[in-house]
Amino acid sequence: MHERAADFTKRAREEHGLELETTEFPEGTKTAEDAADAVGCDVAQIASSIVLMAGDDPVVVVTSGANRVSMAKLAAERGVDESAVRMADADEVREATGYAIGGVPPFCHHGEIEGVPTYLDETLTDYEVVWAAAGTPEAVFPVTPDTIEATAEATVLDVAE
Repeated sequence: MHERAADFTKRAREEHGLELETTEFPEGTKTAEDAADAVGCDVAQIASSIVLMAGDDPVVVVTSGANRVSMAKLAAERGVDESAVRMADADEVREATGYAIGGVPPFCHHGEIEGVPTYLDETLTDYEVVWAAAGTPEAVFPVTPDTIEATAEATVLDVAE
């Protein structure tokens, strides 16, 4: 297992008591479609952790692979103008979470910024199990939306366009 995926899995166990079944796919799971094909689920069951900037503050939105994040809804939640919400660049993603784009898990962030707010796309709560990145674009794990909500201290939000 890749070092970052192994580290994430270990952190989840040690910090949160979670025994995750992390699986790696050498062909990669960089897109929600790739991940859904690899694990054999619907693309809507892919929990994509997206880092956005709301003004000067990073936030993580764990959204369904079938959805796009509504910048307007996130702006309203964060109390900023919609024009101040944008996708984080690669450096901002790593600074906020400790992970690279495509491998950001929904929790166990260890970036340079503490307390990055996390939001959970309410449409993910329709599923018993979803699949999320485990630290690299090639590693994923199954998890319940309730576990994401509790472990990430996420706010469930209507955030889909």
